Amino acid sequence: MISQDRKKIHSSKLFFTVLLLLTMLLAILGRTPAVAALPAKHYTELEFPPLPELQLPEYTRFQLDNGIIVYLMEDHELPLIGGRALFSTGSRFEPKKQVGLANLTGTVMRTGGTKLHNPEEINQILEQKAAAVETGIGDTAGSARFSSLTEDLETVFGLFAEVIREPVFSEQKLELAKQQWRGSIARRNDDPESIAGREFQKLIYGTNSPYARTVEYETLSNISRQDLMNFYAKYFNPDNMMLGIVGDFETEKMRELIIDKFGDWQPNSEVEIPPLPSVSQAKKSGIFFVEQPQLTQSYVQMGHLGGKLDNPDYTALSVMNEVINGMGGRLFNNIRSRQGLAYSVSAYWSPNYDYPGIFIAAGETRSDATVPFIKSINEEIERIRTEPITKAELTHAKDSTLNSFIFNFQDPAQTLSRLMRYEYYDYPQDFIFRYREEVENTTVEDVQRVAEKYLQPDKIVTLVVGNKDGIQPPLSSLGNDIKITSIDITIPEAS
Repeated sequence: MISQDRKKIHSSKLFFTVLLLLTMLLAILGRTPAVAALPAKHYTELEFPPLPELQLPEYTRFQLDNGIIVYLMEDHELPLIGGRALFSTGSRFEPKKQVGLANLTGTVMRTGGTKLHNPEEINQILEQKAAAVETGIGDTAGSARFSSLTEDLETVFGLFAEVIREPVFSEQKLELAKQQWRGSIARRNDDPESIAGREFQKLIYGTNSPYARTVEYETLSNISRQDLMNFYAKYFNPDNMMLGIVGDFETEKMRELIIDKFGDWQPNSEVEIPPLPSVSQAKKSGIFFVEQPQLTQSYVQMGHLGGKLDNPDYTALSVMNEVINGMGGRLFNNIRSRQGLAYSVSAYWSPNYDYPGIFIAAGETRSDATVPFIKSINEEIERIRTEPITKAELTHAKDSTLNSFIFNFQDPAQTLSRLMRYEYYDYPQDFIFRYREEVENTTVEDVQRVAEKYLQPDKIVTLVVGNKDGIQPPLSSLGNDIKITSIDITIPEAS
């Protein structure tokens, strides 16, 4: 009897479950025609409201007696505080025989601990408070960062100040950092795209240029703990420092904390920052090749030396970039979509703040499409130099340029970082507003003028990383008397 009742209950549940599923299915199917009937719009038909006016949040700028420049920007949306210090230094100032010195200094400055806290103690404190303190040195600047909850500011900022002012550069941590670098050197030819980027920089700037040099086993072996301490002492000084902090704090209390932690730090009057290294294009033109027989595709980089952001034509060049680059740009539409010659393709005039950047066109293509791909890139460069762009292209390019620029100021941290960068590289404070106005005023004639002036086909260097046997027609078919120069990427052993 009990068994029969269970069967009836089970049958009833099954019936109602099936009925519910059928009802839901009919409801979904019933709505389908209405959804399908909605008119589809092409992305070019979409309308968006005008971009908002760019307004900088309120901030405070002051300078301590010892020379430290400080930016403070309050943001009380979340109980978080973050800060960044910039130091006028960079790997471009390290000796040629000690490439890697700046990077190691920036790394071990944090990992090596301080006079008051060993590395493990620092890591434990930060981990318990979900905070961070990091340091590093790039090509053109050194930096230190911190982030913390508002309630932990004094503790974390104290560690941040310690790492900047009192690093001990542990010998053990230096050896660990060197070992990690040796591993990177051993693997650096594993990725063909990385090979292309590295070797192209050498072709443009020169093998011995600080903007293209690579860390080697030999240069690592030339670096000692004392070298790190000397490099640090030369560049990490208060009169060579800029500090920016954004987050949930009161400006006056933050000023007091900064003075407490950094106010008694004395500058070194004997230190002089070296002049910037000179830059000129190393290879004036030509085709260069790196053999990678295992590949079924080619990695191509083409271009020549470019310029800086303070170029008066920078805004028009930015608009030109959008015409030829990105989704909807000429290279994507013509080379990738229409001709099917590339997995990826891009081209842009890429400036730097205080030394010349590069105009570069690059992409990945099938081995047998390498030559047509290179020819198509050259054709597009010539076309934008000699033919006016359309009004539609200009509108799309200006909108894309302004949209990407505005999104650089979505939150106070981004804005503060941008303001600090402008002062660090000695750019005017109103550079933000001038750029937007100049983009809006850019014309078709401006784009063609800068394309003709700054894109120089006779100076283009072409680098191909690929399989020589698979590249058919061969690279030599690109022109009469074409010389293909092979590049040896063998990793040198330490002596």
